[in-house]
Amino acid sequence: MSYKIETKCVQGGYTPKNGEPRQIPIIQSTTFKYESSPEMAKLFDLEASGYFYSRLQNPTCDFVAGKICEMEGGSAAMLTSSGQAASFYAVFNIASCGDHVVASSAIYGGTYNLFAVTMSRMGIEFTFVSPDASEEELNAAFRPNTKAVFGETVANPALNVLDIEKFAKVAHSHGVPLIIDNTFATPVNCRPIEWGADIVTHSTTKYMDGHGAAVGGCIVDSGKFDWTKYPEKFAGLCTPDDSYHGVTYTERFGLAGAYITKATAQLMRDLGSVQSPQSAFLLNMGLESLHVRMKRHCENALAVATFLKNDDRIEWVRYPSLEGDKYYDLAQKYMPNGSCGVVSFGVKGGRAAAEKFMAGLKLAAIETHVADARTCCLHPASATHRQMTDAELEAAGVSPDLVRFSCGIENADDLIADISQALDNI
Repeated sequence: MSYKIETKCVQGGYTPKNGEPRQIPIIQSTTFKYESSPEMAKLFDLEASGYFYSRLQNPTCDFVAGKICEMEGGSAAMLTSSGQAASFYAVFNIASCGDHVVASSAIYGGTYNLFAVTMSRMGIEFTFVSPDASEEELNAAFRPNTKAVFGETVANPALNVLDIEKFAKVAHSHGVPLIIDNTFATPVNCRPIEWGADIVTHSTTKYMDGHGAAVGGCIVDSGKFDWTKYPEKFAGLCTPDDSYHGVTYTERFGLAGAYITKATAQLMRDLGSVQSPQSAFLLNMGLESLHVRMKRHCENALAVATFLKNDDRIEWVRYPSLEGDKYYDLAQKYMPNGSCGVVSFGVKGGRAAAEKFMAGLKLAAIETHVADARTCCLHPASATHRQMTDAELEAAGVSPDLVRFSCGIENADDLIADISQALDNI
């Protein structure tokens, strides 16, 4: 049967058999026993499926990855130790020294730093384009060595909404996949694969966990991008891997499994950014209520955004689901049931006023976090985007006065009252 997203949140990824645990079990073990060396050898040669060391795969993590895969409508998925690791693996799995990637400039500051600084040191060059770029502008950013396009469904914290269909169309015309970070929208509100995306990433630390309990990430492959059409461009997937006795991933695992198998067999094996079984268990507990929480997050955010829009102490407000917002039409197209629980705005008086406003908050906590059941607040220019220059901040849509207000699932009236009294203190 084909289930709705709410049912997948609760029961996806794991179906216990007779007498088995109803809840996903925590397999807290580093290793797994086998009766003979030849049996284990088949696992090391990727000739059989199974578990032998939890750095590569663990049953608890695979159950939860399977649930997220179902929710996104993908063919295969894997958990990582963080959202940052997911972004790194997603790109590094198909791009290496000498390659090039096109990315939206309006992305999370940590991801921007990963791409612009750390991965550039590894020899991968990135061209950052406006999330509002035309097809002509996007086409101009491509090079013969371009391997992927990267963007966020809803940008953190600028709240730009990416035109996924447009970016997918251009990416595919150049023979490369579109990678979408769907952290803010979650598959409850948007499933990028249905709009042409090929690979979806998440910081599961955010809404998916929802309680600030466990750091984690996830990569989902759609299984739809045909790597074999471009064997020279994606040689790592289409030619023999000497580190696994010459296995060719697309031949052995097909389009549905090649990408995630390579990311697990190579990157997780060598870099080890593994999510613990305990964290995966906590993540699953959060996923079971994700569809309920996202509705409340969005309702609260819309109420807060509406209040801010009508308050003359506020310079500007951005919330994609707020009528009149620059991205309202795109949000209605891709996320008609709600975008996210985050509202970005500027307080009159600039950076100094923004900092004073935040100091006056009583209910909302100042945290380097977002998308939690508890309301939290951040001044990105002083925190998550602190390493960026003024020009880079502008390109990312992060002004010095921007306040990122992440609405939790408390009562909306209490959130508005807290904002109002903090504004009174400026």
